[in-house]
Amino acid sequence: MPNPTAAMLVIGDEILSGRTRDANMHYLAGELTRAGLDLREVRVISDDGPAIVAAVQALSAAFDVVFTSGGIGPTHDDITAENVAAAFGRPISVREDARAILAAHYAARGQELNAARLRMARIPEGATLIENPISAAPGFSIGNVHVLAGVPSIFQAMLASVLPGITGGAPLLSQSYEIRRGEGDIATPLSDLAARYPDLSVGSYPFIRDGCHGANIVIRGADGARVDAAMAELAGMFPA
Repeated sequence: MPNPTAAMLVIGDEILSGRTRDANMHYLAGELTRAGLDLREVRVISDDGPAIVAAVQALSAAFDVVFTSGGIGPTHDDITAENVAAAFGRPISVREDARAILAAHYAARGQELNAARLRMARIPEGATLIENPISAAPGFSIGNVHVLAGVPSIFQAMLASVLPGITGGAPLLSQSYEIRRGEGDIATPLSDLAARYPDLSVGSYPFIRDGCHGANIVIRGADGARVDAAMAELAGMFPA
């Protein structure tokens, strides 16, 4: 059986403007590979309500599981929660369990749970909270969509909270082999190799190093013996 499929939705004007470099996609891809979830698509969209609704609905329908990052903080432009709720046709309001988590967090620090901070306790009806051990403000899961913070350390902590509850498949194994020849020279035999191993992913990633053209060939799959066999063939075709 193929592994479950996943998608990621990155939300934030700061990503699209170049002010912030997104680190969450790289981290998520690695964690999903280990969990046996096949990350198939990543979208980056602005802080725009209708765009969030449309993207959540499209990705939720197309993939087994969806992760979002960004837009669940205390400021006016943090609009992810209400638009994910709208995508599922659910009302959203301050929920008492989320309020209690925030109240305890800020009381322990001698800070006020003001109106801005209380925005982070707005949860769609029927959603399940995602624990946030760093800054307390929870994410949430609704349907097959998991809504996480955009700050990398918090995103990672939330992902660690939610990922064990998601059923994955076989972890994907990966091996790489460096060939110091241009892609034009290796394309045909590489294509033939990929055709002989349709259950594996065979990728070619070119480089220029010290004036030499080459490519790193990466073979990925769930069956370690098949990956080993394909790598052995590859090494025989292009000895180091």
